Amino acid sequence: MDLNEITAKISEVVSSGTDFDDKVKFDFGDEGKLFIDGASNSVSNDDGDADATISVDFEDFKKLAQGQMDPMMAFMQGKLKVAGDMGVAMKLQGLFSSMT
Repeated sequence: MDLNEITAKISEVVSSGTDFDDKVKFDFGDEGKLFIDGASNSVSNDDGDADATISVDFEDFKKLAQGQMDPMMAFMQGKLKVAGDMGVAMKLQGLFSSMT
């Protein structure tokens, strides 16, 4: 899966209606960014202002999205870092579970 495929998949989930109404940005470094705006049910690869920014390696993100890696363990092991509202980041578990 590449960034475009993941963006499309998350866009499907978000546009189908979720209770996620915040803005979060995933920063994959050189791989790019993924911006989820739950309030407007949109997903893009823009670099917008977010309630929380999560920095994670793209390969680790794919494991998280497929349910192969536990988000809390990844955080505790330093595989992902959260800047901003930690509560927003915690809400993402429900969004990820909708993807698998």
